[in-house]
Amino acid sequence: MGRLQDKIVLITGGASGIGLATARAALREGAKVVITDRNVQGGEAAVAELGDGIEFLAQDVTKEDRWVEVIGHVVQKYGRLDGLVNNAGCGSLHNIEDETLEGWRFVHAVNVESTFLGCKYAIKAMKQTGGGSIVNVSSVAGLLGAADLAAYCSAKGAVRLLTKSTAKWCAQQNYNIRCNSIHPSFLYTPMVQQMIDAAPDSEKMRRRLERTAPLGRMGKPEDAANVVLFLLSDESPFITGAEYAIDGGTTA
Repeated sequence: MGRLQDKIVLITGGASGIGLATARAALREGAKVVITDRNVQGGEAAVAELGDGIEFLAQDVTKEDRWVEVIGHVVQKYGRLDGLVNNAGCGSLHNIEDETLEGWRFVHAVNVESTFLGCKYAIKAMKQTGGGSIVNVSSVAGLLGAADLAAYCSAKGAVRLLTKSTAKWCAQQNYNIRCNSIHPSFLYTPMVQQMIDAAPDSEKMRRRLERTAPLGRMGKPEDAANVVLFLLSDESPFITGAEYAIDGGTTA
């Protein structure tokens, strides 16, 4: 019997990176998985690769009406929602002087507003069927400042504290809904590769990111997925409002 046997898990940003790695892990442990993404081609490719037990829905996570539709679909089709992974995100390689208001707002919409909407509507569904677990994907940049990631640090820091507020609210209301955050450093994901490619000197940026962690390398999406799996499972019933750094010792 799998660690997530027969649980219904919704993962945003599930077409690649941490989201796709988490979908693989959840399926392996017996869950039924719904992934969402703006990348329709990538989402459909993930379903084709992973086979039975997974479904893809196109979603712009910044749109409230689409959140209502997605959660409604999951509940109608599967009867409940046991786990939500708010993984969709984006970065912006700009310092406080170079960042634009438009860029600032976009980064916060994708990273923070989407997490707010996901938590809000997942709670509405979960509390009707006995509870569940929400995992919000923040970043080590939500724990430590980075000079050239002004908007991203702000957004991921907001995700961290939104997680704690959500956890306390659900506990006070006796919803049996846990909410935790994970804080990966630089993992080999498509988003990180985009950051590397966007740098004036890509090779210099890659080496810089590898040196960020005391372990001297970047991690893999599976490193984060394994922690998410634990938090979604019944192995973590007394853990809520916690933050897990998956960072090769960066915050040590």
